[in-house]
Amino acid sequence: MYKEACPMTDFKDDVLSYHSFPVAGKVEVMPTKPCQTADDLSMAYTPGVALPVKAIAENSECAKTFTSRQNLVGVVSNGTAILGLGNLGPLASKPVMEGKGVLFKRFADVDVFDIELDTEDPKKIIDIVKTMEPTFGGINLEDIKAPECFEIEETLIELCNIPVFHDDQHGTAIICAAGLISAVDITGKKMEELKVVFNGAGAAGISCAKLFVSMGVKYENLTMCDSRGVIYKGREAGMNKYKDIFAVDTDARTLADAMVGADVFIGVSQKDVVSQDMLKSMAKDPIVFAMANPDPEIAYEDAVAARDDLIMATGRSDYPNQINNVLGFPFIFRGALDVGATKISEGMKIAAARALAELAKEPVPESVAKAYGGKSFSYGREYIVPKPFDPRVIEYEAVAVAKAAMDEGLATNAIEDWDAYRDALRKRMEKFWK
Repeated sequence: MYKEACPMTDFKDDVLSYHSFPVAGKVEVMPTKPCQTADDLSMAYTPGVALPVKAIAENSECAKTFTSRQNLVGVVSNGTAILGLGNLGPLASKPVMEGKGVLFKRFADVDVFDIELDTEDPKKIIDIVKTMEPTFGGINLEDIKAPECFEIEETLIELCNIPVFHDDQHGTAIICAAGLISAVDITGKKMEELKVVFNGAGAAGISCAKLFVSMGVKYENLTMCDSRGVIYKGREAGMNKYKDIFAVDTDARTLADAMVGADVFIGVSQKDVVSQDMLKSMAKDPIVFAMANPDPEIAYEDAVAARDDLIMATGRSDYPNQINNVLGFPFIFRGALDVGATKISEGMKIAAARALAELAKEPVPESVAKAYGGKSFSYGREYIVPKPFDPRVIEYEAVAVAKAAMDEGLATNAIEDWDAYRDALRKRMEKFWK
């Protein structure tokens, strides 16, 4: 039936089968308490449920004890920027949002309700999400186009007392930052001296640039390009207040101009916009993160043929150094939820990036090699970030995020024994690694 119902006949049968059999979709809701007897029913619902209701009405903190709110994230989208597919609407975004739910659960044991909103009005989205705040411990915004996504997230962070996180912005930025930390370490470059070129000034590009600056990259050393070329001071066409932040004094007008002598290229744009000659014009030991999906800004084979001294990352799993958001959002929310964080700060994001870079230096367990067909990994030019199937990611990243939240005064729950917390995380995830 799915072949007739779905016009995307170029998808492989096994992918469509995965999404449709044995039941439609990828997620379901399961009770965590028994409901097999009359006594169970009386506790789950009336009359017993009145007791936790009254407790929460008297003290809202009781919701953490008597409901699943503290482990529940709302994944919210309007489908205006679905993966690399563009604006296909909220209903078409549902498979992606269900997929986010699977990843949240599988990698960090976080529960998810996916919510697809049939509106492109930022004010309506803000109002709806704010109204749902009592339901969730956190909100993951997803696949909402720029520049509206900036306004939506910024406003919700101000209005809500729970973490609000736009993964298309910050997920990419955090994993990209982790890779940059490793690449700088391997090449011996210095963050404050890096000349960085971005191609793509949407949600991911702007967020990556902001996080890089927070980590020490200087504004004057950062050149951002969009579909019209370099974003320079005085340019009027295609500008907005978010791009204005990164307008620089420069004579460069094209991406090719900007890349001459650059140490780092960050691509969050489209395939085949970077040539081998552009790579050849870069500085020694260039760091190239070509993250357009499914095809990078320059093909991996062309890049390594042009420069044998580069560190290359893409968004793909079939090449070394995949910049994959799944290394970020599940574990960031795990740490934030566990301390009852009221927001996810820049410091928490940097802590997550540094934790991932730290883990990349550690010997990789055999279980990871097994998950990748027996291939071994070790820290170096072809291994700058951990693999998502490394079971240690949760304890490195969630702990770092939780600590940062506490250090910044953003936590409402205190963790006093960090060794016990790490142990609890490992035990929590055992069922997923068997």
